[in-house]
Amino acid sequence: MSDIVPPEVRPKPAVPAKPPNVGAPSPSSPLTPQAPGMGGVGVSAPPPSAIPVPIGSHGPSHGASHIVGHGAGHAAAHIGGHGHSISNSTSGGSTLLGYIGIDTIIEQMRKKTMKTGFDFNIMVVGHSGLGKSTLVNTLFKSQVSRRSAGWPRDDKIPKTVEIKSVSHVIEEGGVKMKLTVVDTPGFGDLINNDNCWEPICKYINEQYEKFLKEEVNITRKKRIPDTRVHCCLYFISPTGHSLRQLDVEFMKRLSHSVNIIPVIAKADTMTPEERHEFKQRVKKELEMNGIEFYPQKEFDEDMEDKSDNDKIREAMPFAVVGSDKEYQVNGKRILGRKTAWGVVEVENMNHCEFAQLRDFIIRSHLQDLKEVTHNIHYETYRAKRLHENGGLHPVDAQDSNL
Repeated sequence: MSDIVPPEVRPKPAVPAKPPNVGAPSPSSPLTPQAPGMGGVGVSAPPPSAIPVPIGSHGPSHGASHIVGHGAGHAAAHIGGHGHSISNSTSGGSTLLGYIGIDTIIEQMRKKTMKTGFDFNIMVVGHSGLGKSTLVNTLFKSQVSRRSAGWPRDDKIPKTVEIKSVSHVIEEGGVKMKLTVVDTPGFGDLINNDNCWEPICKYINEQYEKFLKEEVNITRKKRIPDTRVHCCLYFISPTGHSLRQLDVEFMKRLSHSVNIIPVIAKADTMTPEERHEFKQRVKKELEMNGIEFYPQKEFDEDMEDKSDNDKIREAMPFAVVGSDKEYQVNGKRILGRKTAWGVVEVENMNHCEFAQLRDFIIRSHLQDLKEVTHNIHYETYRAKRLHENGGLHPVDAQDSNL
């Protein structure tokens, strides 16, 4: 029979020593104190050398990065509000122990873009005399239009719609851009304008086809030349009445192939009241005919985009005035058109909406115009082309370049 030892005489189990970095919880803090740089709560922290750091892990780095950047007090409050950070830290995820430099990718992209430059292709459509060439020169503050490149002004009106393009490399702030301006002389200038949009539509699709064939080649170029039309400025005559049938037909047929931006040309020929009424009438006609112009509502990526684009859509079509001549006004040199009663200032918001158009195309939406062209219009053409032909084989693409 074994001896029974009373409970009060039994030896107590050994209590492990408390880690030196862990203290008693503060009455004012809901979190147990932890080792510096750790994102766990209520868990003793091993030394940094004992922490495994697997590549690509999604552990408590979120909490840890806040500790590094904003101090432990802010990080504790942040971690307390996100349960996933706590659970991940206790499961042995990776922890950022110092600055890595992920944020420098933006600077890397900027440097690469400045070295290679980028392309932007803009098409201008409208009948002659609406100031298309002048407006493009004013937009980029350079002589970039086809007329500026040596096209004689006394040339006769072509019998059919022609497509003529001219390219320039312009540089600003160390950034180079190859700008191609595509003009369409003869559009809307004939007695019979039936199907006069077909050469333009054909040209746009030819650029998509050229890009597609380069993509499917077995040996592709490191950088495929991009001649696709990123933006089409459609010039509306300032009649003060309504859109012509040709305007409606053109925008209807091409709105799903290219980014169309309608503008009212030579807005200085109308009074402010006439201009406002004409804009509203044009906007209503575009809506009634189901014509979608850039930026389309379905391409808004988030609420911020939607808010910004709603303001732009509300202001369109822009009523503009173009001029590449400078005049002295109140001691300043300004771009404008001189009339018998004064100077129409191109960049004055009270005179016209050119400044809004320029900011929209160049300063806020130039990259988006290129992305919508590639991701929406080009992809639509590509899917249709491959579906019709059962795929475009590399051999076919190479043969076409012979």
